[in-house]
Amino acid sequence: MKIKPISVTELNKYVKNKVASDEFLNAVYVAGEISNFKHHYTGHMYFTLKDENSLIKCVMFKSATPHLNFIPKDGMKVNVLGSVGVFERDGVYQIYVQAMQEDGIGNLYAKYEALKERLEAEGLFEESHKKKIPFMPKIIGVLTSNTGAVIRDIINVSTRRNPNVYIRLLPIPVQGEGAAVKIVEAIRLMNEKKLADVIILARGGGSLEDLWSFNEEIVARAIYDSELPVVSSVGHETDFTIADFVADLRAPTPSAAAELVVADCEDLQNTISIYQNRLKFSLKRKTELMKLKLEKCMSARVYKEPLQKINQYYLLVDRLAKQMENATQKRIKEIKMQFSKEVTKLDTLSPLKTLTRGYCIVETDNKIISRVAKLKKNMEVDLKFQDGKAKAKIIE
Repeated sequence: MKIKPISVTELNKYVKNKVASDEFLNAVYVAGEISNFKHHYTGHMYFTLKDENSLIKCVMFKSATPHLNFIPKDGMKVNVLGSVGVFERDGVYQIYVQAMQEDGIGNLYAKYEALKERLEAEGLFEESHKKKIPFMPKIIGVLTSNTGAVIRDIINVSTRRNPNVYIRLLPIPVQGEGAAVKIVEAIRLMNEKKLADVIILARGGGSLEDLWSFNEEIVARAIYDSELPVVSSVGHETDFTIADFVADLRAPTPSAAAELVVADCEDLQNTISIYQNRLKFSLKRKTELMKLKLEKCMSARVYKEPLQKINQYYLLVDRLAKQMENATQKRIKEIKMQFSKEVTKLDTLSPLKTLTRGYCIVETDNKIISRVAKLKKNMEVDLKFQDGKAKAKIIE
C-alpha cells in the first residue's frame, strides 16, 4: 500500500494545533536570561530566553509592552508569562510573552558592568588618552573575520570613498574560546610591524555572549596600549562593548567605521573646488579694489601737477628766507643803535674829552699825578694835552 506524503505546511499546522491544545503550554511561567534582545520599530520585542543548557525564542507584541515597568536588556534575568506556540511558516516554536518581570541581572551582564566600572575608574575611557584619527590614512588595518559581510562592507565603502586606499586585513576569530587572545595578538602585531596608519576592529551584531570576546580585559588593555589609533565597530548601533569605550573612536557599524576613517575623495574635490572659487573671487575683488584705489590716486592733483607742491614749498622757503633776512637786518640795526649809545656814554666819561676843554694830564713814568703832594721840587713831569705831550719841571 502506497503511503501518501503530507506537505511541510500540513505537518507544521498539525504540530501547531497539538501545541495549542495542550493546556500546560497555554500558560507557562518561565525563568531565564535575556539574550539577543531587539526592540523593533513596530513596538514588538524579540529576544531569546536562556539558561545554562538551553534557550528558546520569545516575542512580546506591542499590545503587551505598555505593562512593563522596566526596559529589557541583554543579560537581564526575567520571569515571563505566556503561551508556547508554533510559528507555522518557519516551523519553530517560541513563547508568546504576555507579561514579564525583572528577576535580577545575568552573570555575564554583571561581569560586564563590574569590568566597565573598574576600567573607567582607572581612566581607560578618558578622552585625554584618545588618539586623533589621521585625516588621510594610506593603509587601513582591519581586524575581523575574513568571511562574512563585515569585511565586504568595509572594502566596498572604503574603495568607493577613496579608490587609492590600501586595506590590510588580519583575520581574527570574532567569538568563541581563545578569540580574545587572537585579537590582542593581532593588535600588537599591527603596532610592532607598523602595518597600518589606523586600525578598525569590527564584527557584526550578536548577543552578549557572541560579543563577549570584545568585553575581555586583555582586549581593552591592548586597545589602550596601542600606538596606532583604534576605531571600534562591534555589533549593531545599540550594542556597546568594553572595546567601544576604550577605543579612540566608536563607530555604530563597520560601514560607518569605514566612512569615519576614509575621507571621501569626491567630497574633498568639491571642497577644494569651493575653496578655489572663493580664492578666485577674493583675488578678483581685491584686484578690483586695488584698481579703484590706484585710479583714485592717479586722479589726484599731486599726480597730475607734481611740481605744484614743490613750487608751493619754494614759495614758502622764499618767504621764510625773506623774513629771516628782515629779522637779521632789524637786529643788526638795533645793535648798532645800542652801540652808538654806549660809545657816546663812554666818550662823555673819557678823560681825553676833558683835555679838549683846556685841561692837561700830569704824568711821571706813565703814572698820573692826581695830587700836589706827590710832586717834588725839580721833578720832571710830562704834560699830556689834547694834541700831544710836553716836558715840564717843578720849580716850586
